[in-house]
Amino acid sequence: MTTDAPLDEIVAPCSPRSGARLALRPISIGRARVTGGYWARWQRDNRAVTTPHALRWLEKDGVLDNFRRLVDSSVTAERRGWVFCDSDLYKVLEGIGWDLSRGPSAELSAFVAHSVALLEQVQGDDGYLNTFVQAGLEQRYANLTRGHELYCAGHLIQAGIALTRTTGDESLLAIGRRFADHLVAEFGDGRRGDTDGHPEIETALVELYRHTRERDYLDLAKQLIDVRGHGVIGAGPFGPAYFQDTVPVRDQHTVVGHAVRALYLLAGVVDVYLETGEDALLHAAQSQWRSMVAEKTYLTGAVGSRFEGEAFGDRFELPPDLSYGETCASIAGIMLSWRLLLATGDGAYADLIERILYNAFSGSTSVSRDGFCYVNPLQRRSPRPAAPAGGKPLRTDAPGTRAEWFDVACCPPNIMRTIASLDGYLATTDDHGIQLHLYTPSSVHTELAAGEVAVSVATEYPEDGVIAVTVERSITQPWTLSLRVPSWCHRPALIVAGEHVPVERDARGYVVVERVWAPGDVVVLDLPMPARVTAAHPAVDAVRGQVAIERGPVVFCLESVGGELDLDTVELLVGGDLRVERDEELFGGTTVVRLDGRLRDDSAWQGVGWSDVSEIPASSGRPQEVTAIPYRLWANRGPSTMRVWVPAAHTG
Repeated sequence: MTTDAPLDEIVAPCSPRSGARLALRPISIGRARVTGGYWARWQRDNRAVTTPHALRWLEKDGVLDNFRRLVDSSVTAERRGWVFCDSDLYKVLEGIGWDLSRGPSAELSAFVAHSVALLEQVQGDDGYLNTFVQAGLEQRYANLTRGHELYCAGHLIQAGIALTRTTGDESLLAIGRRFADHLVAEFGDGRRGDTDGHPEIETALVELYRHTRERDYLDLAKQLIDVRGHGVIGAGPFGPAYFQDTVPVRDQHTVVGHAVRALYLLAGVVDVYLETGEDALLHAAQSQWRSMVAEKTYLTGAVGSRFEGEAFGDRFELPPDLSYGETCASIAGIMLSWRLLLATGDGAYADLIERILYNAFSGSTSVSRDGFCYVNPLQRRSPRPAAPAGGKPLRTDAPGTRAEWFDVACCPPNIMRTIASLDGYLATTDDHGIQLHLYTPSSVHTELAAGEVAVSVATEYPEDGVIAVTVERSITQPWTLSLRVPSWCHRPALIVAGEHVPVERDARGYVVVERVWAPGDVVVLDLPMPARVTAAHPAVDAVRGQVAIERGPVVFCLESVGGELDLDTVELLVGGDLRVERDEELFGGTTVVRLDGRLRDDSAWQGVGWSDVSEIPASSGRPQEVTAIPYRLWANRGPSTMRVWVPAAHTG
């Protein structure tokens, strides 16, 4: 395997071709690069720590043996794992593919070559590939409700695309394409009227169409979207709404059912819109996204309020302690929001991506990068036992610390592929210039009609809100530099080439500067980020009367390790000072918020959990300074209690 693909040609993970339907165009990973800071450190750890960790677990879990046993008589172990665990390998391969864009690795390339050779042996003559079915445990497509055959195929295809785009090696893609051709022959042109219970194949087929220009792949993706919502999948254990199979996609106006499935489906819906121009698909996706953000999204960006069915709940059903908030659902939210950003140019989608990245997503992984959360609550009432060393708990166990792996191991490799491809979410381009969406040390190049332009970004964001953008290359004609002003920022300041200029945020949430740029010109966007107190919508009754602390894009929480603070009795004094400080002793150095609170005195209740309203004792307590840490860092010091939403007591 080689890594000789020119950086300029390493296309982004989502690369629509129908430019007329794009408000913004993605920039190839080779031309948009994270160069330092928080995300660069994570990308380095992704290769050095997380990927070797995942490869060990693929062996330990039997995922690779599931393939070997079909072609190697010396492997006598029975097939292990869930029906969909083939996808664990495929997502790891995709993550490796995007990671190889940052430089060669003999070890990773050897693993890819071994995997490709194995898959070539296992794949059937007609292109079919699924170890559960090929082990004789199910008939082909006999259990689409729960079988995940098309879901696994989608991840295989996406892994092949990633490796092709970063290394030029098409051997894995050839396997995925043979499977896709088989699916076209089996399902295409309405030969079957059903679809997989877990969406994912739709985005993969559209991206394969973009890569190959073979229309059959796009047509099949559209067909699989069209049939959903007509009761074709089956009820399963949670009913058809779990599968988004009660209302046709174009008629659905809120997100329902299994959160990951719902958002993967909508990502595919927007992909099909971008290639076909069917406005009804875009409008349906926008309507469901707006409903999700307004009524079904946690402060951290997490979604999915119910353990049962890993599902969205009713409107404003957002209990912090019972939150499911699956990591994969957060990743799916990024995928959907990015596609909607490309389609519309609306910065609200980038705002959500940022919220997810710095909170729900970042909190999913330990600071050591080898431990993971499957569920991501916003409150932990009592310390739970630490995740067992070398164990893989059930996803519903939600141990007190992050686990090495899970019985259902969808989240860790999904994290890997997201981190490896994060460069693709930094910036976009259009006919007029460059748009910066995520702020991190980075470099961005793009080609305009009159030539190449390039910028570099220097910042300590989100620790600090100063973003300095330097023009590295320019043209003689005017072009625009657009900088997202997050919705949480109310008093941004802007300096262009040494001059203060008024900040005029456009309707999409960006400050747009158009001029003839010269190399060396610097734009400084200052996003003041004092700590702030946040209240939830009053209909979210689970946290009514409570507040949360935010600073910039970061959500904070209170954490008590070893019972050092009783979080059941803490109240925050709203109206008091919020003191932003750097604590170099905590987690190797992090920003914290110190604020005044009190420990409520509940002794007057005398052990009774209720009282006549006329006899409720007056609230009292003793002062207590509390320290709020970034939510993403909780549970890194051992089992603990934690809460994002804290009861409020007013100072005046």
